[in-house]
Amino acid sequence: MSTTTVAPLTIEDAELLVATARRAAEEAGVTVSVTVLDAGGHLLAFRRDDRAVLISGETSTRKAYTALQLNAATADLVDAVQPGGPFHTLPTALDRPLLFIAGGLPVHRDGRLIGAIGVGGGAPEQDHGFAAAAVAVLV
Repeated sequence: MSTTTVAPLTIEDAELLVATARRAAEEAGVTVSVTVLDAGGHLLAFRRDDRAVLISGETSTRKAYTALQLNAATADLVDAVQPGGPFHTLPTALDRPLLFIAGGLPVHRDGRLIGAIGVGGGAPEQDHGFAAAAVAVLV
């Protein structure tokens, strides 16, 4: 039996993700915090601008964690957590709080989950766009 090795998300990858998301936000005139986690949920890179709303750092981390745990864009999960939705009780079932607004994206390499990025500080649609711009540089 052969095994396929997938390169993990490196510190260099994480720093590139942060820099790209931050640059996209600055071009839009928005100040954001950015968090990048590896596949195990460990913090690889984080940036919070002093001009950002203080809670944006926690928000970006929770968005990244949610995207990682569910291997999905947080923007796609909003309906699932509404009462009666399939994930309605999920936030209380995990040891960390999740955040179901746009701005969290899983990061894949060769079709496998290797980490996640979370962006917080702008409008949800903006945060999603900044995260997507960052992920696109690793493809």
